Amino acid sequence: MFPKKIDQDFVNLLLKEEEGLKLEYKQQISSQEKIAKTLSAMANSTGGLILIGVSDQRKLIGIDPEEERYMIEGANQDFCSPKADLELQVITLDPESIYDEEKYVLLVMVQPSKVGTIYVKQRDGNQKAYQRVGDKNLS
Repeated sequence: MFPKKIDQDFVNLLLKEEEGLKLEYKQQISSQEKIAKTLSAMANSTGGLILIGVSDQRKLIGIDPEEERYMIEGANQDFCSPKADLELQVITLDPESIYDEEKYVLLVMVQPSKVGTIYVKQRDGNQKAYQRVGDKNLS
């Protein structure tokens, strides 16, 4: 499912695709609990890709890769049970002009779960499993 070479060309190909069963765009991660639902849903379905650093209009805005990595890893550690099988890759985007700085995006590759259902711990102590249906995460 995942390509051998992940680079800016691959990101540009992704940006031509609509969000759906296997693809989600995020400008940034503001809530570990919310992103844990996406991790659970993708892992409990067919797996998928989350591209962080992209606006809703599919424009590359860039992110602080270490902050976003921290949020994803924390979400997986603290909210997913068992943890989802993830691979994270920072992709450096070339500046569009000599005046722009380099930008970074984070690609999160979520593998389909091989250990059974991935649950998300809720604030009340219960756990919920999510499934990816189209571009939605449903419990």
